[in-house]
Amino acid sequence: MIFIAQIKVMPLKDLLDPQGKAVLGGLHNLGLSGISDVRIGKQIDLQIEANSKEEAHQMATDAATKLLANMVMEMFEVTIL
Repeated sequence: MIFIAQIKVMPLKDLLDPQGKAVLGGLHNLGLSGISDVRIGKQIDLQIEANSKEEAHQMATDAATKLLANMVMEMFEVTIL
């Protein structure tokens, strides 16, 4: 079966997100002062051939852990569609 894995990668909450801070400053410059925090991440979609949803989830988790996310600075969440 073919599964689509969506992997959401975000910086750890305890770490500074310079890109998010720059966007926040830009939003405030545009008069959008009600926004108090911005975190910038990425979404990666994988097409996975696997026998089950659980196997596809494990494959996506392995890909994220080994290559797609920097485990020192980022966290990730896997969703199988």
